[in-house]
Amino acid sequence: MSDDEREEKELDLTSPEVVTKYKNAAEIVNKALQLVVSECKPKAKIVDLCEKGDAFIKEQTGNMYKNVKKKIERGVAFPTCISVNNTVCHFSPLSSDETVLEEGDMVKIDMGCHIDGFIAVVGHTHVLQEGPVTGRAADVVAAANTAAEVALRLVRPGRKNSDVTEAIQKVAAAYDCKIVEGVLSHQMKQFVIDGNKVVLSVSNPETRVDDAEFEENEVYSIDIVTSTGEGKPKLLDEKQTTIYKRAVDKSYNLKMKASRFIFSEISQKFPVMPFTARDLEEKRARLGLVECVNHELLQPYPVLHEKPGDLVAHIKFTVLLMPNGSDRITTHTLQELKPAKTIEDEPEIKTWLALPVKSKKKGGGKKKKAKKGEKTEDSSQAEPMEGESNGAES
Repeated sequence: MSDDEREEKELDLTSPEVVTKYKNAAEIVNKALQLVVSECKPKAKIVDLCEKGDAFIKEQTGNMYKNVKKKIERGVAFPTCISVNNTVCHFSPLSSDETVLEEGDMVKIDMGCHIDGFIAVVGHTHVLQEGPVTGRAADVVAAANTAAEVALRLVRPGRKNSDVTEAIQKVAAAYDCKIVEGVLSHQMKQFVIDGNKVVLSVSNPETRVDDAEFEENEVYSIDIVTSTGEGKPKLLDEKQTTIYKRAVDKSYNLKMKASRFIFSEISQKFPVMPFTARDLEEKRARLGLVECVNHELLQPYPVLHEKPGDLVAHIKFTVLLMPNGSDRITTHTLQELKPAKTIEDEPEIKTWLALPVKSKKKGGGKKKKAKKGEKTEDSSQAEPMEGESNGAES
């Protein structure tokens, strides 16, 4: 098949090979997340943790598809970010940064891996403490996790993106939390981390997206961020931004030599996936990136913050909309939560959580598996925590 024909025939989940690549990428990113969580300890340097996450993904993907005729691109699809407490997202500092974790920190880990452009992303929240998480910290994590579980059941063929937006806001409100504005869940395709079909976290007049219906054989990155604050994060310091993605549809003749040098390096090393400035020649990078961003050759991923004292939780997962139901391929078990708020008096939310993840239309074995999964989901509705992440996968 020629490259032109390959481009015309978009590879999707109807190909078993594509499904395998998604699942291989997911297995690696799940293990990378497990590694980073295990290394999250008081006084651990954040940049060291980010580098460990990325190094693990590079090493593991590097060991795959070594002996194939045609070179298969693989590696980091989104650099490891570790955003703490009221920091919402995208904190992946430069090597010179000395920021460390502290006891009691609410740590949000966000990362992505791809094999041949088929992307698996994951986001998880972990509180640095012994024993169960309680109080508002437990509320905000439970809100994110329950909203993720509801989204998993509503992102299915025939449903609309607006159904998910409305539902996750109701879940957050039940825990007296807010869904953070400006966070988007995207359809993903080969080499495309932010496809055109989008689920808004919060619908408001400033951010509108096209109405869309989910369809079989699509892949989505579902991104849920909750806050004990207002859910309206702000950019405090542009210098904190270190993650960028090349805007492939833009062109401009850069004036500065440093900018041309760095843009050439980016085009070679990171033609389509987001990357961190840590992976560029750092001194030149700082100078050159500014001109590239100013002329929209690069899309920045800014570090956003809620107000000091606010707590922000993050759960992100990748879901394949398979013919026999939804397959959540990235996840991590939560530590024990004892939220003050519950969804006991929220019949609508409980109804959503009771929806099956797998459909019952396929043959015997699948049907039994779905029933088993439903039972697990029902049993953990009141406090969706560690059991539910696992239940959702079965």
